[in-house]
Amino acid sequence: MSIEVNSKTVDWIKDETIEKFLKRMKYVFPLVIVKINDKVVPKQDFSKVMIPDKSKIAVIHMISGG
Repeated sequence: MSIEVNSKTVDWIKDETIEKFLKRMKYVFPLVIVKINDKVVPKQDFSKVMIPDKSKIAVIHMISGG
């Protein structure tokens, strides 16, 4: 069982939320967008939304500056 994260295969963990997934993958940027199967997940839902097996996930770091 696996998922695809930014075009790389990663082990899938049953009942893992986006919040736990980001910690496991060591994503630490404060501004991040997560898409599961091309659908954007609102940041306030990261602790509730679980990642389905065989999902295609995109994690996009937002960079601000002037």
